[in-house]
Amino acid sequence: MSNVLLGLADKQWIWIATVVFASTFVLGSYSALKLRRKTGRPYILGLVTFGWVLQTIGLYARGLQYGGCPLSNQFELVQFMVWSAIAIYIFVGPAFRVSLLGVFASGFACVFSILSLALENWDDPSRKPIFGESPWIETHAALALFSYGVFGVLTLTSAMYLLQSRSLKTKKVVGGLFPFLPSIVELVSINRRLLVMGFSILTVSLAIGYRYFMEDLESVLTIKLASTVAVWIAYAITLALRLKFSLTSKKFAWACIGIFLAALLSLAAVNRSTKSSSPTAEPAQSSEVS
Repeated sequence: MSNVLLGLADKQWIWIATVVFASTFVLGSYSALKLRRKTGRPYILGLVTFGWVLQTIGLYARGLQYGGCPLSNQFELVQFMVWSAIAIYIFVGPAFRVSLLGVFASGFACVFSILSLALENWDDPSRKPIFGESPWIETHAALALFSYGVFGVLTLTSAMYLLQSRSLKTKKVVGGLFPFLPSIVELVSINRRLLVMGFSILTVSLAIGYRYFMEDLESVLTIKLASTVAVWIAYAITLALRLKFSLTSKKFAWACIGIFLAALLSLAAVNRSTKSSSPTAEPAQSSEVS
Protein backbone atom coordinates (compact mmCIF):
# COMPACT_ATOMS: atom_id res chain seq x y z
CA MET A 1 0.00 0.00 0.00
CA SER A 2 1.32 3.44 -0.94
CA ASN A 3 0.15 6.83 0.20
CA VAL A 4 -0.18 9.33 -2.63
CA LEU A 5 0.67 12.99 -2.07
CA LEU A 6 0.62 15.63 -4.82
CA GLY A 7 0.13 12.91 -7.42
CA LEU A 8 3.09 10.73 -6.44
CA ALA A 9 3.34 7.72 -4.14
CA ASP A 10 5.60 7.93 -1.06
CA LYS A 11 8.29 5.73 -2.58
CA GLN A 12 8.28 7.71 -5.82
CA TRP A 13 9.12 10.85 -3.85
CA ILE A 14 11.94 8.98 -2.12
CA TRP A 15 13.24 7.64 -5.45
CA ILE A 16 13.37 11.16 -6.89
CA ALA A 17 15.16 12.39 -3.77
CA THR A 18 17.68 9.57 -4.20
CA VAL A 19 18.33 10.64 -7.79
CA VAL A 20 18.98 14.20 -6.58
CA PHE A 21 21.41 12.93 -3.91
CA ALA A 22 23.19 10.75 -6.49
CA SER A 23 23.43 13.63 -8.98
CA THR A 24 24.84 15.91 -6.28
CA PHE A 25 27.46 13.34 -5.35
CA VAL A 26 28.50 12.76 -8.98
CA LEU A 27 28.67 16.48 -9.81
CA GLY A 28 30.57 17.35 -6.64
CA SER A 29 33.04 14.49 -7.08
CA TYR A 30 33.60 15.34 -10.74
CA SER A 31 34.24 18.97 -9.91
CA ALA A 32 36.82 18.08 -7.23
CA LEU A 33 38.54 15.08 -8.80
CA LYS A 34 38.51 15.93 -12.49
CA LEU A 35 38.17 19.68 -12.77
CA ARG A 36 40.23 20.33 -9.61
CA ARG A 37 37.74 22.97 -8.60
CA LYS A 38 36.45 23.70 -5.14
CA THR A 39 32.71 23.06 -5.24
CA GLY A 40 30.79 26.00 -3.82
CA ARG A 41 29.03 25.23 -0.55
CA PRO A 42 25.85 27.16 -1.49
CA TYR A 43 25.60 25.17 -4.71
CA ILE A 44 25.92 21.78 -3.00
CA LEU A 45 23.82 22.88 -0.03
CA GLY A 46 21.02 23.93 -2.38
CA LEU A 47 20.98 20.60 -4.20
CA VAL A 48 21.12 18.53 -1.00
CA THR A 49 18.37 20.64 0.54
CA PHE A 50 16.21 20.07 -2.54
CA GLY A 51 16.69 16.29 -2.23
CA TRP A 52 15.97 16.47 1.50
CA VAL A 53 12.68 18.32 0.88
CA LEU A 54 11.64 15.64 -1.63
CA GLN A 55 12.53 12.90 0.86
CA THR A 56 10.60 14.75 3.58
CA ILE A 57 7.49 14.77 1.38
CA GLY A 58 7.86 11.02 0.78
CA LEU A 59 8.29 10.22 4.47
CA TYR A 60 5.43 12.56 5.38
CA ALA A 61 3.17 10.79 2.89
CA ARG A 62 4.09 7.45 4.40
CA GLY A 63 3.67 8.74 7.94
CA LEU A 64 0.08 9.75 7.23
CA GLN A 65 -1.02 6.13 7.60
CA TYR A 66 0.45 5.99 11.12
CA GLY A 67 -0.37 9.48 12.22
CA GLY A 68 3.28 9.85 13.25
CA CYS A 69 6.87 9.10 12.24
CA PRO A 70 7.20 6.24 9.72
CA LEU A 71 9.37 3.84 11.75
CA SER A 72 7.69 0.47 11.35
CA ASN A 73 10.24 -1.53 9.34
CA GLN A 74 13.90 -1.53 8.32
CA PHE A 75 13.30 0.49 5.16
CA GLU A 76 11.72 3.28 7.16
CA LEU A 77 14.35 3.11 9.92
CA VAL A 78 17.14 3.56 7.35
CA GLN A 79 15.28 6.31 5.52
CA PHE A 80 14.66 8.21 8.75
CA MET A 81 18.35 7.86 9.67
CA VAL A 82 19.36 9.24 6.25
CA TRP A 83 16.83 12.06 6.61
CA SER A 84 18.32 12.92 10.03
CA ALA A 85 21.91 12.90 8.72
CA ILE A 86 21.01 15.24 5.87
CA ALA A 87 19.10 17.52 8.28
CA ILE A 88 22.26 17.76 10.42
CA TYR A 89 24.28 18.67 7.34
CA ILE A 90 21.77 21.33 6.23
CA PHE A 91 21.21 23.02 9.58
CA VAL A 92 24.51 22.42 11.40
CA GLY A 93 26.99 21.58 8.65
CA PRO A 94 27.47 25.16 7.33
CA ALA A 95 28.98 26.11 10.70
CA PHE A 96 31.78 23.62 10.07
CA ARG A 97 32.74 25.33 6.76
CA VAL A 98 33.74 22.02 5.16
CA SER A 99 33.15 22.27 1.43
CA LEU A 100 33.33 18.51 0.80
CA LEU A 101 30.92 17.58 3.59
CA GLY A 102 27.96 18.09 1.26
CA VAL A 103 29.48 15.75 -1.33
CA PHE A 104 30.17 13.11 1.31
CA ALA A 105 26.68 13.57 2.82
CA SER A 106 24.97 13.21 -0.57
CA GLY A 107 27.00 10.04 -1.22
CA PHE A 108 25.99 8.70 2.20
CA ALA A 109 22.30 9.43 1.46
CA CYS A 110 22.55 7.94 -2.02
CA VAL A 111 24.12 4.64 -0.89
CA PHE A 112 21.73 3.98 2.00
CA SER A 113 18.66 5.12 0.05
CA ILE A 114 19.45 2.84 -2.89
CA LEU A 115 20.18 -0.02 -0.50
CA SER A 116 16.87 0.39 1.34
CA LEU A 117 14.92 0.77 -1.91
CA ALA A 118 16.61 -2.20 -3.59
CA LEU A 119 16.06 -4.64 -0.70
CA GLU A 120 12.30 -5.02 -0.95
CA ASN A 121 12.10 -7.38 2.03
CA TRP A 122 13.14 -4.43 4.23
CA ASP A 123 9.82 -2.75 3.46
CA ASP A 124 7.43 -5.03 5.31
CA PRO A 125 4.08 -4.57 3.55
CA SER A 126 2.17 -5.09 6.79
CA ARG A 127 3.50 -1.75 8.07
CA LYS A 128 2.22 -2.19 11.56
CA PRO A 129 2.74 0.82 13.85
CA ILE A 130 5.15 0.09 16.70
CA PHE A 131 4.35 2.94 19.05
CA GLY A 132 0.84 2.15 20.16
CA GLU A 133 -0.81 5.19 21.65
CA SER A 134 2.23 6.60 23.44
CA PRO A 135 3.66 9.82 21.98
CA TRP A 136 6.57 9.56 24.45
CA ILE A 137 7.81 6.28 23.08
CA GLU A 138 7.48 7.64 19.56
CA THR A 139 9.65 10.56 20.66
CA HIS A 140 12.12 8.07 22.17
CA ALA A 141 12.41 6.15 18.88
CA ALA A 142 12.61 9.26 16.68
CA LEU A 143 15.36 10.79 18.84
CA ALA A 144 17.32 7.53 18.80
CA LEU A 145 17.18 7.43 14.98
CA PHE A 146 18.07 11.13 14.81
CA SER A 147 21.17 10.47 16.93
CA TYR A 148 22.12 7.74 14.46
CA GLY A 149 21.93 10.40 11.76
CA VAL A 150 24.39 12.55 13.74
CA PHE A 151 26.67 9.54 14.13
CA GLY A 152 26.40 9.01 10.37
CA VAL A 153 27.77 12.52 9.75
CA LEU A 154 30.44 11.82 12.38
CA THR A 155 31.44 8.76 10.37
CA LEU A 156 31.87 10.94 7.28
CA THR A 157 34.05 13.51 9.05
CA SER A 158 36.03 10.66 10.66
CA ALA A 159 36.70 9.27 7.18
CA MET A 160 37.81 12.76 6.11
CA TYR A 161 40.21 12.85 9.05
CA LEU A 162 41.74 9.51 8.08
CA LEU A 163 42.13 10.64 4.45
CA GLN A 164 43.75 13.90 5.51
CA SER A 165 45.99 12.13 8.01
CA ARG A 166 47.16 9.66 5.37
CA SER A 167 47.84 12.47 2.91
CA LEU A 168 50.01 14.32 5.41
CA LYS A 169 51.86 11.19 6.47
CA THR A 170 52.64 9.96 2.96
CA LYS A 171 52.94 13.48 1.52
CA LYS A 172 50.76 12.31 -1.31
CA VAL A 173 47.39 13.60 -2.47
CA VAL A 174 44.70 11.03 -1.65
CA GLY A 175 42.40 10.76 -4.63
CA GLY A 176 42.85 14.43 -5.46
CA LEU A 177 40.82 15.44 -2.43
CA PHE A 178 43.62 16.82 -0.25
CA PRO A 179 43.29 20.48 -1.35
CA PHE A 180 39.58 20.44 -0.48
CA LEU A 181 39.73 18.70 2.90
CA PRO A 182 39.76 20.82 6.09
CA SER A 183 42.78 20.81 8.36
CA ILE A 184 43.45 18.03 10.84
CA VAL A 185 42.83 20.43 13.73
CA GLU A 186 39.43 21.44 12.36
CA LEU A 187 38.38 17.83 11.80
CA VAL A 188 39.39 16.82 15.33
CA SER A 189 37.24 19.63 16.72
CA ILE A 190 34.30 18.79 14.43
CA ASN A 191 34.43 15.09 15.35
CA ARG A 192 34.40 15.85 19.08
CA ARG A 193 31.44 18.21 18.75
CA LEU A 194 29.45 15.75 16.64
CA LEU A 195 30.06 12.94 19.11
CA VAL A 196 28.91 15.12 22.02
CA MET A 197 25.80 16.10 20.05
CA GLY A 198 24.87 12.56 19.00
CA PHE A 199 25.62 11.10 22.42
CA SER A 200 23.49 13.76 24.14
CA ILE A 201 20.52 13.13 21.85
CA LEU A 202 20.80 9.35 22.31
CA THR A 203 21.00 9.81 26.09
CA VAL A 204 17.80 11.88 26.10
CA SER A 205 16.15 9.21 23.95
CA LEU A 206 17.10 6.44 26.37
CA ALA A 207 15.99 8.53 29.36
CA ILE A 208 12.53 8.93 27.80
CA GLY A 209 12.41 5.22 26.95
CA TYR A 210 13.55 4.28 30.48
CA ARG A 211 10.65 6.18 32.04
CA TYR A 212 8.20 4.41 29.73
CA PHE A 213 9.75 1.00 30.36
CA MET A 214 9.54 1.46 34.14
CA GLU A 215 5.81 1.98 33.81
CA ASP A 216 5.34 -1.10 31.64
CA LEU A 217 8.18 -3.60 32.14
CA GLU A 218 6.38 -6.31 30.17
CA SER A 219 6.67 -4.20 27.02
CA VAL A 220 10.48 -4.22 27.09
CA LEU A 221 12.01 -6.16 24.21
CA THR A 222 15.40 -7.49 25.26
CA ILE A 223 17.06 -7.40 21.83
CA LYS A 224 15.98 -3.84 21.11
CA LEU A 225 16.98 -2.57 24.52
CA ALA A 226 20.31 -4.44 24.62
CA SER A 227 21.37 -3.29 21.14
CA THR A 228 20.52 0.36 21.79
CA VAL A 229 22.20 0.39 25.21
CA ALA A 230 25.27 -1.32 23.74
CA VAL A 231 25.60 1.45 21.16
CA TRP A 232 25.18 4.09 23.89
CA ILE A 233 27.86 2.44 26.08
CA ALA A 234 30.28 2.18 23.14
CA TYR A 235 29.93 5.89 22.33
CA ALA A 236 30.12 6.79 26.04
CA ILE A 237 33.43 4.94 26.45
CA THR A 238 34.80 6.51 23.26
CA LEU A 239 33.82 10.00 24.40
CA ALA A 240 35.26 9.48 27.89
CA LEU A 241 38.56 8.20 26.52
CA ARG A 242 38.76 11.08 24.09
CA LEU A 243 38.07 13.71 26.73
CA LYS A 244 40.81 12.17 28.88
CA PHE A 245 43.17 12.18 25.87
CA SER A 246 43.57 8.42 26.27
CA LEU A 247 42.53 7.89 22.66
CA THR A 248 44.53 9.30 19.76
CA SER A 249 42.66 11.20 17.07
CA LYS A 250 43.30 8.42 14.58
CA LYS A 251 41.99 5.68 16.89
CA PHE A 252 39.08 7.94 17.78
CA ALA A 253 38.16 8.25 14.09
CA TRP A 254 38.39 4.50 13.55
CA ALA A 255 36.33 3.88 16.70
CA CYS A 256 33.57 6.24 15.49
CA ILE A 257 33.40 4.46 12.13
CA GLY A 258 33.38 1.00 13.72
CA ILE A 259 30.69 1.83 16.25
CA PHE A 260 28.47 3.33 13.58
CA LEU A 261 28.72 0.17 11.48
CA ALA A 262 27.75 -1.83 14.58
CA ALA A 263 24.88 0.59 15.20
CA LEU A 264 23.58 -0.12 11.70
CA LEU A 265 23.49 -3.82 12.56
CA SER A 266 21.46 -2.95 15.65
CA LEU A 267 18.77 -1.51 13.34
CA ALA A 268 18.33 -5.00 11.90
CA ALA A 269 17.89 -6.35 15.43
CA VAL A 270 15.29 -3.68 16.14
CA ASN A 271 13.44 -4.56 12.94
CA ARG A 272 13.43 -8.29 13.65
CA SER A 273 12.18 -7.85 17.20
CA THR A 274 9.52 -5.43 15.95
CA LYS A 275 8.26 -7.95 13.42
CA SER A 276 8.24 -10.76 15.97
CA SER A 277 6.18 -8.61 18.34
CA SER A 278 3.86 -7.14 15.73
CA PRO A 279 0.12 -7.22 16.32
CA THR A 280 -0.16 -9.93 13.69
CA ALA A 281 2.20 -12.21 15.58
CA GLU A 282 1.23 -11.30 19.10
CA PRO A 283 -1.83 -9.07 19.32
CA ALA A 284 -1.38 -8.55 23.06
CA GLN A 285 1.91 -6.72 22.48
CA SER A 286 0.73 -4.29 19.85
CA SER A 287 2.10 -1.30 21.73
CA GLU A 288 5.60 -2.61 22.30
CA VAL A 289 8.39 -0.22 21.59
CA SER A 290 11.97 -0.03 20.54
